[in-house]
Amino acid sequence: MLATWHRRVKCGGRSVGSPSLCGAVVLSCNRSSLAETMTEEKRDYQEVPTKEGDEVKAEGEVVGLKPKMTLFNGITVIVGSIIGSGIFISPSVVLQNTGSVGMSLVVWIISGLFSMVGAYCYAELGCMIQKTGADYAYIMVTFGPLLAFMRLWVECIIVRPCSQTIVALTFSIYIMKPFFPDCETPDSAERLLAAVCILVLTFVNCWNVKWATRVQDIFTGAKLFALAVIIITGFVQLGRGQTQYFTFDNTEPDFTKVALSFYSGLFAYNGWNYLNFVIEELKEPVKNLPKAIYISISLVTIVYVLANVAFYTTLSPYEVLGSEAVAVSFADRLYRPVEFLIPIFVALSTFGSVNGILFTSSRLFYAGAMEGQMPEILTMIQVKRMTPAPAVLFMSFLSLIYLGSSNISALISYVGFATWLSIGIAVLCVPWLRWKAPELARPIKVHLIWPILYIIATIFITVVPMYAAPIETGIGVGIISTGIPVYLLFIKLRKPHWVKEILSKNNLILQKLMMVCQPEKAAKL
Repeated sequence: MLATWHRRVKCGGRSVGSPSLCGAVVLSCNRSSLAETMTEEKRDYQEVPTKEGDEVKAEGEVVGLKPKMTLFNGITVIVGSIIGSGIFISPSVVLQNTGSVGMSLVVWIISGLFSMVGAYCYAELGCMIQKTGADYAYIMVTFGPLLAFMRLWVECIIVRPCSQTIVALTFSIYIMKPFFPDCETPDSAERLLAAVCILVLTFVNCWNVKWATRVQDIFTGAKLFALAVIIITGFVQLGRGQTQYFTFDNTEPDFTKVALSFYSGLFAYNGWNYLNFVIEELKEPVKNLPKAIYISISLVTIVYVLANVAFYTTLSPYEVLGSEAVAVSFADRLYRPVEFLIPIFVALSTFGSVNGILFTSSRLFYAGAMEGQMPEILTMIQVKRMTPAPAVLFMSFLSLIYLGSSNISALISYVGFATWLSIGIAVLCVPWLRWKAPELARPIKVHLIWPILYIIATIFITVVPMYAAPIETGIGVGIISTGIPVYLLFIKLRKPHWVKEILSKNNLILQKLMMVCQPEKAAKL
């Protein structure tokens, strides 16, 4: 989400008012041709706000985002962001660390309540600091640029690409499972197909925004259909008395392992804070933001718990633990001879989730670049296609690197540690600003007990697992720590002239290669 944009653009660092030559490539970046191109493309990306039917603004008039999202739109943003691959891959990981079906269901419920508390804390922050970037903006305002950059670094280097890799691997497992019903799918084939998934959607998102939005609409429908079929089947099984596995027998006595199970549970709920990224576009945010949070997270929690109940009405704990694709094993037992339909629908769901991650990541990249904390090239837009091609390509490149590890559980551990540590710091902004800036207007004011409880719980699920999984946690800490020298060398310290020259030349080369220009920034966060 971009606060405001000017109609003028920059090309190779120069302001363009008429067709200009960037090296050997002619980029026709004048204002009238840009407006015409955006109209023809019917842009859906909010970075360039001109869409079909919009009026072209006058010279020098700032174009801003207008609040057009209703309460229903807010609910669909949260629900659509949360429900992805987690519910289809996390049940086995949660069960592995809890030891019993009863405790695993408790973890799923607590994870939903935990996400609800965090979302309400974000509601106060979102209405108080209405800026692009959500928690990145909150940390920037509260604790300054260093911690904000650490959050940005974690999100861009770990969370977004790693989440995309996890979902792509899940897609490959589910799409191949019908061809390997009695054995595990080949690891090399999983990674290769995941790479193909990422590359295909990279092309779609770089080529045409309209294609990307259509992909998202179609595959979201497939996701909801698959879950509905599973839940209805679960009710039928309960009516037949299939409740023998719902016990607390063999519950894991080691609390550190139980804490690890929350990584997988909370991973499935990841996305509850996405509405804060578009709060400037939400009508009556003080009224609709808390309502959207309550309705959507309550709905997702119910759906997740019922889906798990459905799995355990048919599959024993041992069968769940032995399956990397729980929904496929569930379908094999109950849906013959059309059992292949469930893995296909689940694969379509995860395919759409990969597309959604690519589609939304450019907003955070832009917010960081507005503060001078991200490379300038990542804010640029392809001149002819009107897509944020550099940011999409960068995301895909990092995701392909993470494909070197095909262990989904380990990847979830990396993402879970980094994500919840960062969100815990963002929630800390609530009591900190109550103390340091009590004069700020707070249309929504949560009781301090909720952020305090959330922070304590965050400390628990990030510190305790260090003893249970020191290697995975150490990798996460190491990746986060790399942000400190990067901040000092490339942001804090003043760059020598020769370094600026090299960066400028490289930037120009990339502009020529991808034919991109950067819209002029109207304001910073």
